[in-house]
Amino acid sequence: RFRSKAEQRATLDDLAAGKIDIIVGTHRLLSKDVAFRDLGLLVVDEEQRFGVAHKERIKQLRRRVDVLTMTATPIPRTLNMSLVGIRDMSIIETPPKDRLSIQTNVVKFDQEIMRRAIRNELARGGQVYFVHNRVESIVSIANLVQRLVPEVRLVIGHGQMSEDVLERAMLDFIARKFDVLIATTIVENGLDIPNANTIVINRADRYGLSQLYQLRGRVGRSDRPAYAYLLIPPEDSLSPVAKKRLA
Repeated sequence: RFRSKAEQRATLDDLAAGKIDIIVGTHRLLSKDVAFRDLGLLVVDEEQRFGVAHKERIKQLRRRVDVLTMTATPIPRTLNMSLVGIRDMSIIETPPKDRLSIQTNVVKFDQEIMRRAIRNELARGGQVYFVHNRVESIVSIANLVQRLVPEVRLVIGHGQMSEDVLERAMLDFIARKFDVLIATTIVENGLDIPNANTIVINRADRYGLSQLYQLRGRVGRSDRPAYAYLLIPPEDSLSPVAKKRLA
């Protein structure tokens, strides 16, 4: 998304000509117009983001390619393959040095809890992620947070913003120009901001298990205690499946 068509074209031409040793990309690398002169190794990070169609495309490449897939939340299909012996699997269970476990709280949607969570993080000089996965109401949630904590500097990020505006918002948050990033699940993968150690996830009952794991994993990336607040509506309105996931 952040590369122009001409830049992409030039990269693909170099790739086909063998002038590039390593190419790093999104799902875009699985498009029909991507040709490799001699592909030897494919590394798939965040494997849970790839659907069956993508996997089939990788398989077509695979007859002559070594594939290494990595994920923090393995999907059942992959686990099954490893149990059947189709795939080798290794597990890293040692956390990084000084990494503490994330304190996770499942709580009813409560403005006082939100205010306290944000203020506590600001008091120790940190930053906060606030995940709200509805673009149409994200501005009203931002207004609510601003009302609850008037002194907070907040920025909004979601996938329907133009590339430039979104990139600017993210870079400014990384540069600590803002205290709270109010975003959709676009923050789920790959964000590594050690100074952000509190995440508030609104309507946590609407997320899949691997999504909740991934979102929670955005905090606690330094040696500070990290907090995840999963906000849910009153319990009698939750489906049995949502209750199990949250449990």
